[in-house]
Amino acid sequence: MARIAVGGFQHETNCFVPVPTDYSYFASVGDRPPLCRGEDVLRNLPNRQFAMSGFLAVMADKHELAPLVWTSGGAGGYVTREAYERICGEMVGRLSEALPVDAVYLDLHGAMVSEDFEDGEGELLRRVRAVVGPDIPVVISLDYHTNLTPAMAELTDGIAVYYTYPHIDRDETGRRAARILTTVLERGKPTVRIYRKLPFLLPLNFQCTMVEPSSGIVRKSAEGEGGDVLNLCYGAGFPPSDLAECGPAVVAHGYSQEEVEQSADYLFNYVRDLEPAFAQPLLDPDQAVLQAMEIAAKSSKPVVIADTQDNPGCGGTGDTTGMLEALVRNKAQKAALCVLTDPKAAAAAHAAGEGAQITIDLGGCTPLPGIAPFHGTFRVARLSNGKFLCKGPCVGGREASLGPTALLTIDGVSIVVASKRMQAYDLEIFRHIGVEPTEQKILVVKSTCHFRADFEPIAERVLVAVAPGAHLVDAREYAYKRLREGVRLEPLGPAFEASPS
Repeated sequence: MARIAVGGFQHETNCFVPVPTDYSYFASVGDRPPLCRGEDVLRNLPNRQFAMSGFLAVMADKHELAPLVWTSGGAGGYVTREAYERICGEMVGRLSEALPVDAVYLDLHGAMVSEDFEDGEGELLRRVRAVVGPDIPVVISLDYHTNLTPAMAELTDGIAVYYTYPHIDRDETGRRAARILTTVLERGKPTVRIYRKLPFLLPLNFQCTMVEPSSGIVRKSAEGEGGDVLNLCYGAGFPPSDLAECGPAVVAHGYSQEEVEQSADYLFNYVRDLEPAFAQPLLDPDQAVLQAMEIAAKSSKPVVIADTQDNPGCGGTGDTTGMLEALVRNKAQKAALCVLTDPKAAAAAHAAGEGAQITIDLGGCTPLPGIAPFHGTFRVARLSNGKFLCKGPCVGGREASLGPTALLTIDGVSIVVASKRMQAYDLEIFRHIGVEPTEQKILVVKSTCHFRADFEPIAERVLVAVAPGAHLVDAREYAYKRLREGVRLEPLGPAFEASPS
């Protein structure tokens, strides 16, 4: 039996969103457990859809676990200095108190950027190494959107990365991390670490593993592990993170220089050669709505439109109105949109009561280019406390708590208005407030890809719309300051050139 320290610190940082992610957000986030300390990690994380949940399922009965801190802040702007230092400081402090340990497991994301550190995970791992020394195994799990860095490869002894986007294998990734750590405890620390960075950025819309070419990439990643290759990891990257090593990469750990290097090079070359295959049509709001209306008129299933640039899962603010304007402007009927985040509007609806008419400015709460509130008279169709249990394959079992929530209707369009941000990746977001998604003609979801796991099976067609929002799809519009020279800003696109300082 080994003594294993376990913890987690997750954030997907969109460096081009003007709203920072502070400590209070980690402590009170609404769609996942808030910051957990000590024994609360072991009480709150089992039987949930997180990598830590899978790790605990495998290891809790086999080893002595020393819980540190676990928190997930979802996605958003830069992690503030206070939040980063308080959470890292508490994690490292608890680790120091837990010594001696035989190993460390950390449930991380891989795309965290703080106000001080562009490689948030790399800095955390440096601090962990300073406590436990070079001989104690450190294994981590990472999100599929990780911007893998040399520090992540060098400071760890094993990595497990999600295979899926939408992320439906979080739990299984933790179980793989447990198997990797078990091998390291039995066989010893790996002797070889290989890092390979791809020469292009990959927009999130092109990263879905439900279809080729990404499905083939993760399949090759899984097939390449075994024997002396401890892990062969592919991370697709998170383009809105401003760091030198932004973008897709391959990392491998193992025990044979020849085999590990050969496996890493094979996967790297496989992805590199697929660069021309990454493509997906993007529509402006009116194009998306008109095309959806045409398709829905001949179908018994709804057409789903992804409002991709206002995806809270990528740091979007959740309050933009471009798609709502397009629905009303084009007279769409039996259309429903979620989740629009506007606590003042939700409060006004609750104050007025169900059945009331309210004239308000809806959305547009965050000052962003091209965004304005939608002024109109709405009917308060339904009210809720924003609490419901997700049931879909992406986040099934997760308890959502969005604060006062309202269903507002206007001219044939229904809008789920919540007080807290949440990506629309579960059908229960609609159902908990009285909207049956399968009975709608058009569903607009503030999401990029995660929605596909639960929504695509009920959809006649999925369209992707580019309405104004904080999460810019086109990396050519990002004002990078740290990105490495020469990387292509999209597949087969222009190379990045740093602006003169």
